[in-house]
Amino acid sequence: MRSNLLPKSLLAAALCGVVVLAGFGAQNATADQSSTVSVATASDDNAEMRFLELANLISQSCAPDVSSGTDDVASASTADTTAGEPTPYSTMPILVEEVPLTAEEECAAERHALRISRAFSGTDTATYEGMQEKLTGLGYPAARIYRMPDFSGEPVARLDLRVGADHLALDVTGTYLGVMVEAFGAPEGVSVTEVRLEPQLDAPTS
Repeated sequence: MRSNLLPKSLLAAALCGVVVLAGFGAQNATADQSSTVSVATASDDNAEMRFLELANLISQSCAPDVSSGTDDVASASTADTTAGEPTPYSTMPILVEEVPLTAEEECAAERHALRISRAFSGTDTATYEGMQEKLTGLGYPAARIYRMPDFSGEPVARLDLRVGADHLALDVTGTYLGVMVEAFGAPEGVSVTEVRLEPQLDAPTS
């Protein structure tokens, strides 16, 4: 009766080959995973660098020696454009109050809000995913965009625009014609999602 077993020498060689191939496979899988992580990290770093460049340009345009006294005008303009709009706010437990923005921060908020509003103008912003995609396309890193509970069925996101000791953040709510943007001050060391925004009532009609 014939045996189907391989000679010990051939069997050992075959097993060794399997182990070596398995080792190469594991190394290649590990290398692929490491490469993917490195690419994702580099992409995040590049997005943050581009945002910091944008924030710096806007900050320079709002500096007192550049704006030539327009900070007060920008502040008043921001207040005028937001006073008549209902402010979306979260129904989640909120822990902290917003802090006042400086004149330079209000100026920067107006510029950020303007570029965002223009980009969304005339589009039906129906989903958070669509809002996030467009915001990242505008140069705001995904790591700085936070999803909030929907407001009357519309998606809401918050942007953390703080650099250094700044407090600037934006609340962005989708509408069928674009977005509503409201600036607020987030305290240092607190997530922008934990800031409670007071709802603003419509201005009286008479």
